[in-house]
Amino acid sequence: MTAPTSPFDQAIARAAALIGTADGLIVTAGAGMGVDSGLPDFRGNAGFWRAYPALAEAGIDFTRIANPAAFVRAPRRAWGFYGHRLALYRDTAPHAGFAVLRALGAAMPGGAFVVTSNVDGQFQKAGFAPDRVLEIHGSIHHLQCLTPCDNAVWPADGVVPQIDARRCEWTGADLPACPQCGGLARPNILMFDDWQWHSAPSDAQRRRFQAWRQTVEAPVVIELGAGIDLPAIRHIGEALDAPLIRINTRHPDLPRGQGVSIAAGARDALTALASALGLAI
Repeated sequence: MTAPTSPFDQAIARAAALIGTADGLIVTAGAGMGVDSGLPDFRGNAGFWRAYPALAEAGIDFTRIANPAAFVRAPRRAWGFYGHRLALYRDTAPHAGFAVLRALGAAMPGGAFVVTSNVDGQFQKAGFAPDRVLEIHGSIHHLQCLTPCDNAVWPADGVVPQIDARRCEWTGADLPACPQCGGLARPNILMFDDWQWHSAPSDAQRRRFQAWRQTVEAPVVIELGAGIDLPAIRHIGEALDAPLIRINTRHPDLPRGQGVSIAAGARDALTALASALGLAI
């Protein structure tokens, strides 16, 4: 077998060695994980406004539209944004890297657990068990009351987005409503300046993750596409007291001695790992 020569190949070989000694896989994922599936990551106003030109024209950045106050100021615009995202996430197929992660976890005694800041539900769509996913910011596939009138959280399955994408506006006759009070509903997502997010579903997921973590003795962490602007996922991975494989196109740097840094996109790096480990995907 020829020894790897490029920095990328050397990093893949080191990462494969770490994976080979692990008894459980912790996947920590940020917005960059979905980029290879064609999803926007909203990193910086330029990228965000390319995806939503109507908001660019109005000078509305991500922090202002991803905000409970947006549903009060302009509910049809807020639901135009979130309804478009809901439809996009429903229609998007997870890229091949998700299958690699599933195969890696299946080969370990403790299996895999996902910790993600993404609200898109792509891991569940890719076949990960819902009880092995922690969504630290909630999910667009669940709703809550905007007011809120109570602490209920319910599936968004009945919401059929009717959107004018050019104007970023909900065009349906009725906006999503709370089944209890009839008032406006909102996604069960932790937004900016959000003091009324119902965290109970995420809290239950977190307890399941903590219980699972006690069942594995030598896990490995694969972090994918976690940015530095909102670094919660990076901090979680660094604090897990386990070898960390950081896969990131822009910011692959790691604390000294903590693991392996791979400067690549999620799909490319995971495909290379599958090849190095002899996995048939």
